[in-house]
Amino acid sequence: VQLQASGGGLVQAGGSLRLSCAASGRTLSSYTLGWFRQAPGKEREFVAAIRWSAGSTYYADSVKGRFTISRERAKNTAALQMNSLKPEDTAVYYCAVRISTAPPMGDPGRYNFWGQGTLVTVSS
Repeated sequence: VQLQASGGGLVQAGGSLRLSCAASGRTLSSYTLGWFRQAPGKEREFVAAIRWSAGSTYYADSVKGRFTISRERAKNTAALQMNSLKPEDTAVYYCAVRISTAPPMGDPGRYNFWGQGTLVTVSS
C-alpha cells in the first residue's frame, strides 16, 4: 500500500485545514487508517483513526471535538478535517495503514504502511 498525504500548510490559530490521504496499490478493506503527528523534538503521537469498513472512529483527547477523520471507500481516500487549530497542533502529519482492525488504535508500531508526511504550521 502506498500512501500520499497532502493538504498541510500555514494557518492562524483558530483556523482550519483539511488533510487528505490517498491510498494506492491495494483496495483497503479490513484495515485501519490512522493519522499521526510529530512535532520537532517530540515523539510521533496518535491523532485519529478509522476502521475502514465499519467507519468507527477514534481520537486522541487533545483533538477530540476539533478534528474529524473520514474516509471515502470508493475512492480509497481519507481525510482529516482540523478545526479550531492551536499552535500546539504544529507538526508533520502522517497517514498510516495497518492490516488489522483490532485495538489498540494509537500505537504507531502496529501500523504497516506510512505516507511521507505533510507539514502543518499554526501561528499564534
